[in-house]
Amino acid sequence: MSATASRPARPDGAGGLGTAGAGRFARPLLGAFLLAAAVDLAGLLAGLDTVHLVAKPLLMPLLAAYAAVRGGPRLLIAALLSGWGGDVFLLAGNDLAFLLGMGCFAVGHACYLTLFGRDRAPAQVVTAIGYAVVLVVFLVLIWPDLPAELRAPLTGYSLLLTAMAWRAGALGRYAAAGGALFLLSDALIATGIAEWPRLPVPDFWVMLTYIAAQLLLSLGVLTAKSEGAKGRRG
Repeated sequence: MSATASRPARPDGAGGLGTAGAGRFARPLLGAFLLAAAVDLAGLLAGLDTVHLVAKPLLMPLLAAYAAVRGGPRLLIAALLSGWGGDVFLLAGNDLAFLLGMGCFAVGHACYLTLFGRDRAPAQVVTAIGYAVVLVVFLVLIWPDLPAELRAPLTGYSLLLTAMAWRAGALGRYAAAGGALFLLSDALIATGIAEWPRLPVPDFWVMLTYIAAQLLLSLGVLTAKSEGAKGRRG
């Protein structure tokens, strides 16, 4: 949403509805997102595929709308809508759709990484080493069991995802937890592709960690933005 000529642009380049609009719409949108998440997870536990097909595509648009009315940065909205694209493609369940879905999520991670890179908080070297070790060990273990045609794209995607998860920590504990959960969610998907032993109702755990990850990343960005605005006023 562009600013009018009579109103100065927002410093973060975001749209939003202002404080009054956010107060009116933010809670209902967050409530709708949480309701859709609960319905989706319940449908997975009950084995109701139709419920999942209906509820899953609603998740990221609702979360993106919530972030928008909270005045979230455009890169956050773009990351969430990229996740929506990935969600929709992965519902198809074929190899081409999987690659397209992975591409959408990669765009989302690039948006997050760019957004997190704007923060001036110092990067944690110890955390970076920890993530790097986890990534290398996981790839070494899973590599022989991956389909040959997916090894290269999954490796590139994993590098981008791990970088995003690491850098998310610059925005505080919410974003840090969200980045870690996103990594866990996609690791659960990868183990399924490799046909490793999985938890009961594996799609439930994938979606639970994914939903929590996107919500925590969004809250981390919005909280950091709010705290930054308070600091400028102070």
